[in-house]
Amino acid sequence: MALPEELQELAARVSNWGRWGEKDERGTANLVDGDALRRGLDTVRDGRHISLAIPLDQKSPQQGGAPGRIAPLRTMLAINQSYTGLEGDAAFNDDTVVMAMSAGTHIDALAHVTYGGFMYNGFPDRRVTADGAAKCGADKLPPLIGRGVLLDVARAKGVDRLDPGYAITAEDLDAAVELARVTLVPGDLVLVRTGHMQLFHAGKTWDYNHDCPGLSTHTIEWVRRHDLGAVFDDTYVFEVWPPQDWAAMMVVHMIHLRDMGQIQGQNFDLEAIAADCAEDGRYEFLLTAVPEPFTGACSAPVAPIVTK
Repeated sequence: MALPEELQELAARVSNWGRWGEKDERGTANLVDGDALRRGLDTVRDGRHISLAIPLDQKSPQQGGAPGRIAPLRTMLAINQSYTGLEGDAAFNDDTVVMAMSAGTHIDALAHVTYGGFMYNGFPDRRVTADGAAKCGADKLPPLIGRGVLLDVARAKGVDRLDPGYAITAEDLDAAVELARVTLVPGDLVLVRTGHMQLFHAGKTWDYNHDCPGLSTHTIEWVRRHDLGAVFDDTYVFEVWPPQDWAAMMVVHMIHLRDMGQIQGQNFDLEAIAADCAEDGRYEFLLTAVPEPFTGACSAPVAPIVTK
């Protein structure tokens, strides 16, 4: 799907093609450097850990969502199996799993979205085949470890959660920055909380999978201007759904991934960290998010951890 003319102009303004060299496949992950790591480490006070991952099981948010995606199906390969057959010897339990790469909490590889015949940095979309992504796959993403910042948009607007279909604006993000009392620095890892994860916690998987609040086209230049290392949120889609304009469906994905090389991810559980930040007034922390390096994958499961 081609972008409308005004969005083509926007994509050109925010493009990062060539910024880190013509062979780059890491995009804004390049900004998560040693300085970003040191900023994150400087925020740690007592070493408390908070997980942002949702469980990987048959209740993961896939049912009724994107076609073909399946929630993790884990089955046993061996149950108390002894290789000697002798009573009392070591016995082993093993299992296997079949799942969509974007099941549960995950990071999008830059190959996840293409348009106009190209993916990020001008690589042709034919580099994605039945064998996977030869360019810009999840195996090209580095560990993302640096200063994380929670932008609690819902709390900044005085609500528990944003309404489904609410389009987050740049002004909303500014208000969340003000609530957090932080100054964003290039390479920061930003968590955008909408409160939509509450539906998943309540077992309303269908509602969680469908209409949701999220980033709108009005946040794209804001994200580019702040040079964020990554942006993660607590919804199934990442951007507002239904889309602002069906003529440019998934436009935030299109411009973030294909034009900006912007690292992004979905299904991050931000409820516990939001409560913790509200309690102690500290909205910055060390964030560790290491995507599983599946060769040629277009998304990668991740188990992100906040350390405060």
